[in-house]
Amino acid sequence: MLGKQILSRVPQLCGQSFVRRAHDHGGVMGRNLPFGIDNKAKFTVLFTFFLGSGIALPYMVVRHHLTK
Repeated sequence: MLGKQILSRVPQLCGQSFVRRAHDHGGVMGRNLPFGIDNKAKFTVLFTFFLGSGIALPYMVVRHHLTK
């Protein structure tokens, strides 16, 4: 009986700790990005690199394995 009570509270406690550690900025746009959005030119370059590296990585890995 006690085990069921403890196990039923685990999701609730984990959810509370995750929310507490999330560092929510209250809906401020751009605060969840790993770079600032104040400077438009810098934002464009960093965002292009940020997305481009993720999109290009599988192709670079395949090319590396094919040329080995």
